[in-house]
Amino acid sequence: QVQLVESGGGLVQAGGSLRLSCAASGRTFSSYFMGWFRQAPGKEREFVAAISWNSITTYYADSVKGRFTISRDNAKNTVYLQMNSLKPEDTAVYYCAADARRPYASYLNPRWTSAGGDSLDYWGQGTQVTVSS
Repeated sequence: QVQLVESGGGLVQAGGSLRLSCAASGRTFSSYFMGWFRQAPGKEREFVAAISWNSITTYYADSVKGRFTISRDNAKNTVYLQMNSLKPEDTAVYYCAADARRPYASYLNPRWTSAGGDSLDYWGQGTQVTVSS
């Protein structure tokens, strides 16, 4: 079993930055594809970014490409989301997720980009990010 705990959310002005962290319990974290989703009020949950177990491959939604950076530190069992040049439309609850069914995968499984990631194996409780204009 893996538990994911997000932190780092908050209120920031447009153009500002935040770094989200997702701390994972469990010794198999380092083999999992990890990523971030977000859900704004009244909207469906959407994919934001994901990273392979060895950090070699990363994926981003078009809406955040060039502004957000995902990274991980397997020694600390933590995945990060650095968010720069934030916009009011980035306001959402941000969730960390893990794909445990395909350890040591090098490419993104379609489960990450379909149905809001509903079939992924582990989820955090979410952290609120609010960007004021």
